[in-house]
Parts: sequence; C-alpha cells; structure tokens
Amino acid sequence: MKKLMLSGFLIASTLFVQAQKTDTVSLKKTGISGNNELKLNLAYTIGGFPEINYERILKDDSSVGVAILIGLEDDVEFKFAFIPNYRIYFGGRKANGFFIEGNMAVVTSSLDNYYVYDYNTNTSSYYSSNRNETNFGLGAAAGAKFLTKNGFVGEIYLGAGRLFGTEGVGGYPRAGITIGKRF
Repeated sequence: MKKLMLSGFLIASTLFVQAQKTDTVSLKKTGISGNNELKLNLAYTIGGFPEINYERILKDDSSVGVAILIGLEDDVEFKFAFIPNYRIYFGGRKANGFFIEGNMAVVTSSLDNYYVYDYNTNTSSYYSSNRNETNFGLGAAAGAKFLTKNGFVGEIYLGAGRLFGTEGVGGYPRAGITIGKRF
C-alpha cells in the first residue's frame, strides 16, 4: 500500500512541476533568448564622460536599467551620475524598436564659478572656488534599439531631465549612441 501511495504522489506531483518559461517568439525570430544587456555610450565617451548601461528585460515590451556616468576630464561639469530608468518598447520583437523612457538621476557636478542670490537682501554674490553639488532629478527620453541575430545591440536616444534644488546645473542630458551585447 505504501508503494502505491508513493507512486501516486510522485505522479501527481509531476503534474504541478513547471520548467522555466522560454520566450519562444523572440527565440524563433532572433535566436537570442537572453534578458540582460550591457552597453557603452559612445557619444558620452568621446565627450569625456563615459557611460555604462545595464538593462534587464522584464517582458517583451518593457525593461528596467541603470546607467552610470563618470566625468574623467577636469573641464567637464558632470562628475558622476547614477540614472535608473524604465523603458516601454513598441517594436515587434523582444525589447527592440522604438521606445520611450522615464528616468531619475542622482547627479554630482563640479561648480568652479557660481552665483548665489540672497532673496532677503536682493543681492547676489559671485564665488570662484571649486564646489561639488549633488542633486536629484527626473527626466524622459525616446529612441530606437536595433538587435542583430548574434545578440549585438545598438541604440540611438535623446532626452533630458531636470535637477531639483540646484544652484548651478539645472538639468542633465539623456542622449546617446550605444553599442553592446544581449546575453
């Protein structure tokens, strides 16, 4: 009787077991089934502040990601930026084609010369010293992503964001020409 009950339990438990879901539509069209992408923003890298992007595909039409930007040059105003984002895709393939992006940012900028306005006395003061300022901002962007059959990714996007509580830099650009790999 024990063997019969054990056999029945094992057969019944296999009915409820599920393997990992495979994205068969994307796999048939592209041969790529990965949900992760690592990219380098070439436009910012040439400008002196390289940006590395990581993106995790949640569904065929949405993803979350993070971009890290580091200013290497002394004359570049932006010294560091951490930009998490959420994207919605409108293409026919998995995370491919036209997209819109909502993002927020934590940006550290270096101010060499800046003005401070005192609203109580209606006077402004000019300062010429190096000062770092860290601010939070929100922004949006739109662009297009292109995917090759062997998993290489290219993007072009353009947008902007607004920094809150800043005395110096009032916004941040969100633009790029990126290349990378889906895995």
